[in-house]
Amino acid sequence: MAGAGGGGCPAGGNDLQWCFSQVKGAIDEDVAEADIISTVEFNYSGDLLATGDKGGRVVIFQREQENKSRPHSRGEYNVYSTFQSHEPEFDYLKSLEIEEKINKIRWLPQQNAAHFLLSTNDKTIKLWKISERDKRAEGYNLKDEDGRLRDPFRITALRVPVLKPMDLMVEASPRRVFANAHTYHVNSISVNSDHETYLSADDLRINLWHLEITDRSFNIVDIKPANMEELTEVITAAEFHPHQCNVFVYSSSKGTIRLCDMRSSALCDRHSKFFEEPEDPSSRSFFSEIISSISDVKFSHSGRYMMTRDYLSVKVWDLNMESRPVETHQVHEYLRSKLCSLYENDCIFDKFECCWNGSDSAVMTGSYNNFFRMFDRNARRDVTLEASRENSKPRASLKPRKVCTGGKRKKDEISVDSLDFNKKILHTAWHPTENIIAVAATNNLYIFQDKIN
Repeated sequence: MAGAGGGGCPAGGNDLQWCFSQVKGAIDEDVAEADIISTVEFNYSGDLLATGDKGGRVVIFQREQENKSRPHSRGEYNVYSTFQSHEPEFDYLKSLEIEEKINKIRWLPQQNAAHFLLSTNDKTIKLWKISERDKRAEGYNLKDEDGRLRDPFRITALRVPVLKPMDLMVEASPRRVFANAHTYHVNSISVNSDHETYLSADDLRINLWHLEITDRSFNIVDIKPANMEELTEVITAAEFHPHQCNVFVYSSSKGTIRLCDMRSSALCDRHSKFFEEPEDPSSRSFFSEIISSISDVKFSHSGRYMMTRDYLSVKVWDLNMESRPVETHQVHEYLRSKLCSLYENDCIFDKFECCWNGSDSAVMTGSYNNFFRMFDRNARRDVTLEASRENSKPRASLKPRKVCTGGKRKKDEISVDSLDFNKKILHTAWHPTENIIAVAATNNLYIFQDKIN
């Protein structure tokens, strides 16, 4: 895989090789539930990387400036800001606990010196402003430097306050709180290309919000049946088109994707396009419906394609062809024979995400045993890599991993029976323009980059 924005086969020639860059998070064997990373997202420039965790915290990493005296040491990501985005709540009407876990983070395009992001838990979406302060005003007339009010009768002269330099302080402040619009758990938020509106989706409804208005949203999709016993599918993910502000897609637990156009009607219950791959009757089993459920949908940067992730595969769809995907990449086909035990330990319900590289030439998604997969769309090649501390020496190349499904196991292969299903990579992100990837493995965030010789 050559060229900028490519992705992942560490082979000979001009192919891209991935190497270790950084790992964030504690090494402890006993991982606190609150520290488990639940979402990862680069901003539009790639200079900031945000993670959310099950404890309701958002941690933002900033890329350091490159050191010209050391040309081979590229900018590392260091902690820029940490703040508590959501707190645990209790719905007294329904006697339900509302977790503080951050389900999704989405950055807004930068308009000024400050950065803005949306974060959501199951019910409430918040707009956060992240800004820097390196000056403070001194010399007030009515109060002392320590903040105490001065006696007005003792003020004999008028002072003009002056700005004095101070240590850099990064502040995160909640600018908007969008609440009380979702009966069910929010699974997706997506910022529109008009930069003024965004959508939020739960199991049965999708709402359209204006970023300036918190007390009102418009319901654009509602699949809730009159009788809940007739419910056959739920919404699993939704996203706006990257360039057309009137177009969005949403996926369902039945493995279908609906593309909607908001120009056609206010309530988009009638889709414009319906993407579904016909099922092969010969491969039908008890688990067919569960594994066909789509856990993530992402438009390509060009807007021509979209990618969906189900339990065993990643599919790339051309928006002009609804009948079948143009590409199907098997992520861990060797697990098909293990579906029964994966059903018993609930792993079959894991929701894996997927992402595109900057040029849409490669895609990435996670698997078990801290493995993650990359697929080169042009060369039709794929690779399995591992996020592990054992290979965490700076600039150490990542060796491709192989899983042995039966027969004699080769030296570098790992048996499918010895995979650790508690170590799973559900959340990954790819830098928008460079070959830098962020991979969340439980409570650790791994950052890998292409190896420059």
